[in-house]
Amino acid sequence: MTSHFLYSEDTSLRNSCKTFFYPSTTLTSCPGNGGVVCRDLIGSGRDRTPNALVQVAVIDPREQYLVSQACTEIVEGSRDPLFLTGVTFPPEYPASPETLVKLTVYDVRDKARDNSSFLGSATFSVSDLLRSKDDQLTLNLRSSDGVLAVGTVLVSRVNMGEMEEGDMDHITADVQQCTLVCESSQGTPNDKDNSPLTGAVFKNPVCKVYKFQTVDSKWMLVREQMEECTLSFSIPRQLLHLYIQEDMRRIQELRDLGELSPHWDNLRKEVIGRYGQVIAAYQETLAELNKITGPSFKPSCSKAQRYLEFIPINLHTQRMRVTCPRQTDAFYDVITVGAPAAHFQGFKGGGLQRLLSRHEAEKKSFSTAYQCIYYSPEHTAKAQEVLHSVGHLQPLISGLADQLLQAAQQHSMAGLREALKTLAGKTEQFVHALKDELVKSALLALHAAQPGYVTKNQNQTLPGHQGHSHQDHPSPSQRGQQGQSPPQNPGHSPGQPLATDSPVVVCNNVDGGFQTAPIREDGQAPLKRQDSIPCHKEYDEEEWDRVWADVAKSLNCVIAMVDKLQEQEPINNNQEQPIPKQVLADVITSHNPEGDWREQLCPLVVRLKECVAEVVVRARRAMTFVLLQEAACSIPQGLFLKQRRDVVFSQALAALACGFVMRLYAGMEDKGFLRQLHLVGLVAQFESLLSTYSEEIGMLEDMEVGISDLHRVAFKITQAKTDDPCDLQPVVIGRRDHYTVEVPLPRLAFQTLPHEIKEGKALQVYPVLFNVGINEQQTIADRFGDISLQERINQRNFEILDSYYKSLSDKVPSECLPCFQTQTDLKDLLGTLGQNVVTKKRKNVEILWLAGTICRRLNGIRFTSCKSAKDRTSMSVTLEQCALLRDEHQLNKDYFIRALDCMRREGCRIENVQKNIKCRKYAFNMLQLMAFPKIYRPPEGTYGKVDS
Repeated sequence: MTSHFLYSEDTSLRNSCKTFFYPSTTLTSCPGNGGVVCRDLIGSGRDRTPNALVQVAVIDPREQYLVSQACTEIVEGSRDPLFLTGVTFPPEYPASPETLVKLTVYDVRDKARDNSSFLGSATFSVSDLLRSKDDQLTLNLRSSDGVLAVGTVLVSRVNMGEMEEGDMDHITADVQQCTLVCESSQGTPNDKDNSPLTGAVFKNPVCKVYKFQTVDSKWMLVREQMEECTLSFSIPRQLLHLYIQEDMRRIQELRDLGELSPHWDNLRKEVIGRYGQVIAAYQETLAELNKITGPSFKPSCSKAQRYLEFIPINLHTQRMRVTCPRQTDAFYDVITVGAPAAHFQGFKGGGLQRLLSRHEAEKKSFSTAYQCIYYSPEHTAKAQEVLHSVGHLQPLISGLADQLLQAAQQHSMAGLREALKTLAGKTEQFVHALKDELVKSALLALHAAQPGYVTKNQNQTLPGHQGHSHQDHPSPSQRGQQGQSPPQNPGHSPGQPLATDSPVVVCNNVDGGFQTAPIREDGQAPLKRQDSIPCHKEYDEEEWDRVWADVAKSLNCVIAMVDKLQEQEPINNNQEQPIPKQVLADVITSHNPEGDWREQLCPLVVRLKECVAEVVVRARRAMTFVLLQEAACSIPQGLFLKQRRDVVFSQALAALACGFVMRLYAGMEDKGFLRQLHLVGLVAQFESLLSTYSEEIGMLEDMEVGISDLHRVAFKITQAKTDDPCDLQPVVIGRRDHYTVEVPLPRLAFQTLPHEIKEGKALQVYPVLFNVGINEQQTIADRFGDISLQERINQRNFEILDSYYKSLSDKVPSECLPCFQTQTDLKDLLGTLGQNVVTKKRKNVEILWLAGTICRRLNGIRFTSCKSAKDRTSMSVTLEQCALLRDEHQLNKDYFIRALDCMRREGCRIENVQKNIKCRKYAFNMLQLMAFPKIYRPPEGTYGKVDS
């Protein structure tokens, strides 16, 4: 009557359990009806046709108590019901040969109120089943007094994944047969569900089993498995640690700027204080997270908790496995997660997309009013890039220089040439990274901010305006909270002078000179807007060019010396290259042909390292000054937004890392997938069901920025130190503008990878987001509100997806992509998606269906989200699974809605609801569901008013 799963870790059951079984109440065969049926059931009323349901429970003989486990779907109005749903017994159930399983049949009178009447029951032990002839067990179904036999239960076994067509035919021909599906508890290399590799990252599986009829009257077995992911907590913890380290480095860099004028020194102190507050808050959060043990996910009811704000909401993996006769098992994966958003901080002012746009406009006003130089986001990003480049390349150049000296000491010309080639490449990369006007201009601005600069060419000062007029300006903390504009006279815009009578001379220590300007009513001079980086004639602009060029000159000297040493080698005389005489004259003042190579190279190499170090010091101070000004004109709103962005990104990265690891594990034996992975990368498609109304529009604005920020992430596959689960945990390295997630694999698995991946090639991921709201709030937005955000997101991400497909088509043959039964060309699917994106249609869920299909066809990673990944997400995931069964495995159209209801009523998604809110009800009411597309509505009795 039902499909159930019995799981055991007992060593005596290794070859028979984990187990799925389909016990059924039957009297006779029911030709033409396939599956498991009840026959001639008597309802709880005289003339009543029962709505049958089977409940499964476990009796532990040692404890002598009954544990209710699960139940089937309800089959309405039939005396001969056919049940499709399976039930899972998780590992914590003490299954042993003596374990008893009790099946109870009920007549459900009122689904909404769970009102039902007992019809009959049967009990069997696991040992009875294992010893039964032909792997079959027949039992009587008896009434409550134990006297009347109201039917029989027939149970049999087949192995999941090893079903032959004869097994399917047998189930179809004899409906008294009740299938028991068994799996070995030992994972095999081809067992994607139970591989030892997955156990390091994925925990606490929940399994459900179904059997559905196909169009040719055969039967397919379908298994759902939902798991938690350890990355829900480990990735945010690592990110918090990296955030703290990065901000502490920034504080040290600000201190290393040296002595600044009082104005800039006050700004620096203010910025350092704000960074200190952020660091303290992150350290406190990290300490709290380190105390947490237990489940590896954050329930939806905790989404607004402060210490959990970096943790993704309700992150789970879900895999559907389909077994059909004479076909290889198919696997379909999806990651479900609550929309990455700053729930603790709230959405009163909108989400990140809106807040960042507003803040960028306000920064110009702040930079004008408080005499900071306005740097665009591009300038700020460039400054961070330069800081990272010099910090990364300097130790590489130093190490390569030491290798060059070591090769010289060994008199190895081949080693010398190889080390020189690498050293020259990295040094050229270093010089190129600094070939930017931003560095030069920032050095000038930094010079202008130093104390001596103001009085250097000062010929006169006025009483009350000696030294630095900035000391009279308010500090950033006095500007007001949450990014409020500084106080201004009514009707006066920043940068516009007011008419006054007497001029004063102002030295602002920013633009490097004096300017005559009228006096304002408050006695201060108006401020000149710095829209571009200033230049200062009194500063030696050629100094930076000389220091920067010295690096290239020093490298040329090293190259010239190596060429000279090669010239001395008789074996290499025929390979001698002409060396400019002037270069050699400058480099080699005296040369001893018999001297040591290392002695001759060492002074030149030391000089190169000294030049590089000098450039690094100057560049680091210049770029730090850029970031100081960016932070100064952003306080306090800028750091508040940075914290919000950190929170959202943490949630998004944890989800992405989970999806990448799951996809990698599933594709380890797929050569086409691995080739695609290192040649082009993977698309990560996020499906969102948020509305564009009220708070959810703020969530969507957060999510848009968080998903977009994932383009700063790359992945790298490494070989694990050991096969211990602790050594198989992904590791995050990097900084805010670029992170790398290193995914360790056991040695044997790592050795099977392509050479490019084993060599550490960075693997790219292309995140795309498509959103279509489906609830009652979206109805309001469609009719009376603004849906431009949703339209813009879908259009922009379609362009990214289309660009990815074109790149993939150029670099990867179509044979590398997975094969599907549906023959629609990918190009046609993209064309249809593009048309839907620009079509004005309310709740156009076809956008989501097409995007999901294209993602799977592209070997991508699928994500589904709503506010909490619990209710709307469940409707979407189950719909997609049933659509895959219909389109790829010929699910009988008469079973489509029944299969959908089975998965929503008793599948993994209702278990997800139970895990989150301790209640098996989706958080919908009837009025809300009237606004949902019909195919997204749950079955009656599975929803109600609950606290989600």
